[in-house]
Amino acid sequence: MKLQKPKGTADILPAESAKWQYIEEIARAVFNDYNFREIRTPMFESYELFSRATGETSDIVTKEMYDFYDKGDRHIALRPEGTAGAVRAYIENKLYAPEIIKPVKIWYEEPMFRYERPQSGRLRQFHQFGVECLGVKNPAIDVEIIAMADSFFRQLGLTGITLSLNSLGDMESRKAYRKALIDYLTPFEAQLSEDSRRRLQENPLRVLDSKEPEDIDIVKEAPSILDYLNETSKNYFEEVKRLLETLNINYTIDSNMVRGLDYYNDTIFEFIVNFEGKDLTVCGGGRYDGLVEYFDGPATPAFGFGLGIERLLLVAEKQEIEFIPEENLDVFIAVMGDKANFEATKLTESLREQAFKVERDFSNRKLGAQFKTAEKLGAELIITVGEDEVRTGNVKIKHNQTRKEVSTTLKEIYESFAPVFEEIYADIEN
Repeated sequence: MKLQKPKGTADILPAESAKWQYIEEIARAVFNDYNFREIRTPMFESYELFSRATGETSDIVTKEMYDFYDKGDRHIALRPEGTAGAVRAYIENKLYAPEIIKPVKIWYEEPMFRYERPQSGRLRQFHQFGVECLGVKNPAIDVEIIAMADSFFRQLGLTGITLSLNSLGDMESRKAYRKALIDYLTPFEAQLSEDSRRRLQENPLRVLDSKEPEDIDIVKEAPSILDYLNETSKNYFEEVKRLLETLNINYTIDSNMVRGLDYYNDTIFEFIVNFEGKDLTVCGGGRYDGLVEYFDGPATPAFGFGLGIERLLLVAEKQEIEFIPEENLDVFIAVMGDKANFEATKLTESLREQAFKVERDFSNRKLGAQFKTAEKLGAELIITVGEDEVRTGNVKIKHNQTRKEVSTTLKEIYESFAPVFEEIYADIEN
C-alpha cells in the first residue's frame, strides 16, 4: 500500500517551517504591540456553529464544509474559518463579564478546512492568522486593526499590497439596498450563473462577489450600496476613511466588495496584491456587530480579519523576501569509538544546558565523514571525542571555517564553556 498525504494538503518540511516560524515571530510581535493576546480553540465544533455563523446559503455551507456525525451521533464540522469559534469561546467563557477590560483583543493561528478544488495558495487544509476585537464600537478600532495588518505587511517587507474598502451599512441600509439590487438583477436572471440565480432571492449581495464572467459583466452596472447608506452608517464610514487618511494609509473604494460571509456589517476590507497577473486577496475582514447576540450572547460590537499564511508565503517568495536563515550549530561533536559514546553524550547535554546549540555523531563513521556532516550543518566548532580524550581529559576544539585549533580540557568545558568559547574567537581574531 502506497501511503500519500490527502489531496489538498501539504507537508511543511524543516526547510519550509523555518519560513513559517519567521512569519509567525513577526506576527506575534506586531499583535503584541497592539495588545492582542493569543487564543486557541478546537479545530472541530458543532456543525450548527459554522452553518449559522457563515450563513446557510454561503459557499462554505453549501459546498465546502468538512462535516460528519461522530460516534455519539453529534453533527460535527472541521473549522472552515476562525471567527465563529472565537465568538463561541467569548460567550462560553463569559469574556463579556463587567470585570474584563474592553475591548477584548484576541488573535490566533489555526488550520482551517474547506473542501474545494486545490490550487496554488488554496488548499483543503490551510492556515490563517486571525484577530478579533470585541466589546466596543468605534471607527478608531476598525482603523487600528486595518493599520495592524498594514504594519505586519510592511515589517515583512512586502510591496504592492493595496487596501480595498467598502461599507455594508447597518440593517436598515442593507434592507433598502437588498430591494434595489434585486430590482436591478431580476431582468438579468436568465443570464446569471446557476449559483447567482439561486442567490438572487436568498442572498442577492453574494451575486456581487461572484467570480463567474457572466455575473461580473452584469454587476458592473449594479447600484452601489454606498448610495443606500443611512446617515448613521454614512457618518461612520466617513470617519473610518478620515482616520485612515490621518495615518497615511492609502485605500480604494470597491462598492461591489461584500466578503464571503453573511455576518458582516458596516466596514469591510481586503488587502490585495497582484500575483502572476491576477488579484490575490491575502487578508480580509470587517465589522460583525450582530454575531455574538445571534448566538445568545449579549449585544457585542466586534471587528476582525483573517490572513492566509500559505498565500502570504507565495507572495513573499515571489517578491524574494529574505527570510532569516536558520541558525547554525555552535558545536558539532565528532565521536570515535564505542568507549567515547558515554562521554560524548554527557558532553553534548552539558553544552546544551549551557545554552549552546549542539549536535553529535551517532553512527561511528570515519572522521572525514563526520566532518562533512559538521560542514553541512553549518557547525562553528568541532570537538573530537575519542578514547584518548576520555582517558586524558584533554580535547582540541577546531574552528570549522579557519581550521584553527585550541586545546582545553573536558573539566573546563563542563564547568563553563563560555570562557573557552570566547578564547577561541579571540585567538582567531588575533
